[in-house]
Amino acid sequence: MSDYVPEPDPHDLTDDDIDTDYDSDYDDPLIAEPPHPINWNLLTADEAETEWLELNRWVDWLRHTYGLPASVIPPAWHKHPELVWELSALHLHWLCAYDPQQNGSAPLGWHRDFADARQRLRDWVAACGTRLDRDRPTRQTTWPGEEPAAPVEDTPILDRDAEFVDFLMADVDRRREAEEAFYANLHPNTGEVS
Repeated sequence: MSDYVPEPDPHDLTDDDIDTDYDSDYDDPLIAEPPHPINWNLLTADEAETEWLELNRWVDWLRHTYGLPASVIPPAWHKHPELVWELSALHLHWLCAYDPQQNGSAPLGWHRDFADARQRLRDWVAACGTRLDRDRPTRQTTWPGEEPAAPVEDTPILDRDAEFVDFLMADVDRRREAEEAFYANLHPNTGEVS
């Protein structure tokens, strides 16, 4: 016997029928606004913290739901911008495809695009060199006239969740310091940068 319970017709609901206290981890989004593209370069410290937590939760759900190996989504995906941008775009696409106002065929389109994204993720993982048990910064090609890149060393991944929290806090702190430096340079009377 299935646990499926059909959704009630929204036209038949009253205000008393609507439950705003969700129990499911994923039914209670950290972001309480419509889905929109995330430009990771422009987020404030507070926005970044929220977006990192939301994306991390969704990526964890995605890897478990689809049984994805580390060759598609490695534990240290958050340390590699190429993976962050790809997963962030895939997350947005998923949010839009499963929006209640969306066309009924949108989830099928998401799955088609997910197949393409999995191949791109494999390519990014292979190029950056992160693995299940170790990580290293993505190797950069030095162009003529540039300083040579620093040597790239593997580091073991010992506690992925703790390392993610450390990464998140460092990113939030870096953004907060940049914000404070910006505001410290504003002229108090004009609001212009000194």
